[in-house]
Amino acid sequence: MGDKEDQSQLDLRLFRIWMKANTALSKNILKDIESYNLNLEYFMILEFLYSKGPHPVQKISETLSIPSGSITYVVNKLERLGLVEKQQNSNDRRAFQVILTQKGEEQFNEIFPKHVSTISHNLSFISNEEKVVLIELLKKIGLGAQSLK
Repeated sequence: MGDKEDQSQLDLRLFRIWMKANTALSKNILKDIESYNLNLEYFMILEFLYSKGPHPVQKISETLSIPSGSITYVVNKLERLGLVEKQQNSNDRRAFQVILTQKGEEQFNEIFPKHVSTISHNLSFISNEEKVVLIELLKKIGLGAQSLK
């Protein structure tokens, strides 16, 4: 086998293992999210607002890669559940800020520590030093892949 073929085999093995690990981790995290009677999009928006504070609908859509047609529907649904509310932007009457309601914040105060614990449990198989190395490697791969566009 030539060097190029060895490289391809190594790259394929890495990719397969990475995808299997990602699938297993994603399934566990999604199961955790669903245990709070939330779907992934609801959770992502609530977590974003919980961590980053009020934001315009457009910014939430861009940041979380939720299509503009879907974001309005999802935010309206969260509003009907009493978890968020829309406030008109004082600078731009056409724009709305989305904020967590008191109910949304209380619910997330209860959910978030449990969710973080689930993530930590799923990542407990490697040391903190390995996590730091993995973060750097994944950033390097992600930025490299983005530059190929």
